[in-house]
Amino acid sequence: MKVRDFGEFGLIEKLNQILPINDKDVIVGYGDDCACVKLDNTLLLFTVDIQVENVHFLKDRIDPTDLGWKLSTSNVSDIVSCGGRPRWALISLALPKDLDYDFIKGIYEGIKQAQDYYGFFTIGGNVSSSSQVMIDMSMVGQTDRFVGRSGAKVGDFVYVSSELGLSKAGLELILMNKNFYEDFEERLIKRHYRPTARLDLLDSVLQANSCIDISDGLVSDLWHISKKSQVKIVIEQEYLKVHPDLELFCNKYGKNPYDYILYSGEEYQLALTSNKEMDLMKIGYVEEGEGVYIKSKSQIVRLDEKGFRHF
Repeated sequence: MKVRDFGEFGLIEKLNQILPINDKDVIVGYGDDCACVKLDNTLLLFTVDIQVENVHFLKDRIDPTDLGWKLSTSNVSDIVSCGGRPRWALISLALPKDLDYDFIKGIYEGIKQAQDYYGFFTIGGNVSSSSQVMIDMSMVGQTDRFVGRSGAKVGDFVYVSSELGLSKAGLELILMNKNFYEDFEERLIKRHYRPTARLDLLDSVLQANSCIDISDGLVSDLWHISKKSQVKIVIEQEYLKVHPDLELFCNKYGKNPYDYILYSGEEYQLALTSNKEMDLMKIGYVEEGEGVYIKSKSQIVRLDEKGFRHF
């Protein structure tokens, strides 16, 4: 079989079976936004993310500082979604030998901007050669309480941290490669290139029963919570707010905004469940059963488990 035959998550599950975890200090291993290890009385969070040329970005259409920022943000978002603060990062680079130094310098300037904003430090790394640019960041965070995908409870409300769909719209605009973009289009493109991890919502995450960062799409990521928590999640369409810029985009190009809200990846917003009232956007509820559904008036439809996949 080829790796593509497994799909992204099937491949991960298959590989994880080769490396069992037999360590009492590992609180959470595979299958969440972060792994969690208890060291003395400290809970440490571990995550990793990679940006690969022509898979995650097009080198001639991204400012390298944006690439460094986005790589950092994706890692910080994982740490935050598990209830932690980012502390330390390691970077591995695989670069073409003829790559202009200014490009990699720009990536590191973007990482520095993210360090200053989020409050972590890069403390080491590695470099090798490659036919294309690959930059991988591992990050360690710290928390007082691990919040993962398996804690959703019947009776919880489902919240998101912002309107969604902007990153997918921004990516589509980038791929149009137009000579001129309207102001709202420029804002959508910025939301794709310069997402911001919701470190400001850490207190809300620590009060939640479950949480995940929205990197593969709202529906796909809620499916992760549904499976890990063994619950049914119902999204109420009437509560899905359409951002004004997304509305302008969809009107201009004849798109359905809910296709973007439900399936946009690389948002780096948070989806969480809690039985408490929170000052966040409530979009649904948790009940007994399994799967992710959308409710529109009196109709409830099961949503396919689809989103961004690397295979």
